[in-house]
Amino acid sequence: MTWSIVGRDRDGSYGIAIASRFFAVGALCPYARSGVGAVCTQALVNPHYGPKGLDLLSEDLLPSEAIALLIVEDHGRDHRQVHVIDREGRTAAHTGSACIEWCGHLAGDGFSVAGNMLAGKAVLGQTASVFRERKDLPFPERLIEALAAGDAAGGDKRGKQAAALLVYTTEEYPFLDIRVDDHAEPIGELRRLYGVSRERYQIFSRFLPSRARPAGVTDRAVIEDAIARSQRP
Repeated sequence: MTWSIVGRDRDGSYGIAIASRFFAVGALCPYARSGVGAVCTQALVNPHYGPKGLDLLSEDLLPSEAIALLIVEDHGRDHRQVHVIDREGRTAAHTGSACIEWCGHLAGDGFSVAGNMLAGKAVLGQTASVFRERKDLPFPERLIEALAAGDAAGGDKRGKQAAALLVYTTEEYPFLDIRVDDHAEPIGELRRLYGVSRERYQIFSRFLPSRARPAGVTDRAVIEDAIARSQRP
């Protein structure tokens, strides 16, 4: 009922972009952790796969080993789909035998694409192609545009409803966590909200407490000046 792309940027960031004809797909499917990797669980989603998968990756298991351990204890595994990327950009995926056609997964250098209930395999192919080709874009935009290409190729065969973008950089909290839970054109709305995030939110987030600067910046004048300078033509 969904397709998604998980990826690793050259700077070590992890991200997931996902879309579905299912309400609030971003609530239960995408998971990531700074310095560890990303996991996306879908089809008849098992939300336990996210935290458990990230814990396994943090123990330096290969993605294929992590997935094997996730599904071996799950009697519903034939109805699940899950894909994973680790800190080295290695990937693995599982598409259960009972997932609804069209379903499948594919992987490339530093990314994985997976989906089920799709219009056809071109959805994944076009998502992957644009992600490969648009290295000129900032990482979050690259994920969104890859998802949009899959949508243009047919997307979820039942229609459109929700989309989400999750990006982790250096911190334990996400750099971006944008959800469109119910919209006629969710990927277009996701793109719009990402644009809004660039106006103030992304600049403001640079001043939050971080591993490198535990206290962050509390001088509001400094923060507002940085936001104003970013908005100048």
